[in-house]
Amino acid sequence: MAEHVYLLTICLPLLAIVIIAAMRHFSAIQQAKLRFAHEEAYRVIAEKAVAAHTEAAASLASMDATLSELKSRVTAIEKILKEVE
Repeated sequence: MAEHVYLLTICLPLLAIVIIAAMRHFSAIQQAKLRFAHEEAYRVIAEKAVAAHTEAAASLASMDATLSELKSRVTAIEKILKEVE
């Protein structure tokens, strides 16, 4: 029975070390997966922000063109009104 106890006292600490190492490895893998998912979410948000910025720039350019056209029309109307006076 002493041999049985001796093997048990050797195997249990070694088994505990192996279990702890496996848990740390599993934890590192899970953290890497979560970090990747987090970075992927930021990447999606950044892509949406770039798309929104591009859309806003196109809309602003369209508004600028319309404003320039309105400015030229108002200038023409002012010129006509000055000639009529």
